[in-house]
Amino acid sequence: MIELTREDGLWRVTLNRPDKANSLTPEMLERLVEIAIEAQEARALVLTGAGTVFSAGADLEAAKAGLATSDVWERLSAALAALPGLTIAALNGTLAGGAFGMALACDLRIAVPEARLFYPVMKLGYLPQPSDPVRLAALVGPARTKLILMGGAKLSAEEALRFGLVERLVPRDQLLAAAHDLAAHTLAAPEAVAQGIKGMCRPV
Repeated sequence: MIELTREDGLWRVTLNRPDKANSLTPEMLERLVEIAIEAQEARALVLTGAGTVFSAGADLEAAKAGLATSDVWERLSAALAALPGLTIAALNGTLAGGAFGMALACDLRIAVPEARLFYPVMKLGYLPQPSDPVRLAALVGPARTKLILMGGAKLSAEEALRFGLVERLVPRDQLLAAAHDLAAHTLAAPEAVAQGIKGMCRPV
């Protein structure tokens, strides 16, 4: 349910459970953590989903069994955020719930115009993972973070673009090509230079 392809320093990770809106099971999340740790050698990594939904978040049955409060979400986002290469979330559709963390941990987010973004954690009676509000506020500001986490806002792709939550909207049939184009400059640059620039862009 997690597909990985590697080609010339570019890794592409695909959530492949479209019949369940790419909802995430414990096994899928642990595999994503493994890949994120292995990807220290990747020059660039693209994270996307199969079908028309990026991810609906946690699998409902698994969430009720404890996945909603597992530390695996935080381990995944921390591993992605620590990667030295360029990371791109190519949102092929709706981004919801716990799946927000992996997208927020990426360097760039691009989305199809049909995407919807919402994080109903408070409605479900859970706290978000600790790093999610911090990363979200760094992108959209504290008030808009509360709008999403506490106000129950469901953002259209256009709103997400205006907020600064995504950097670019791309037609569905061009999404992966656009992600690869963004990665191409990093892949072509000397590795030390690309990693050095990413390091210089980290918050101080």
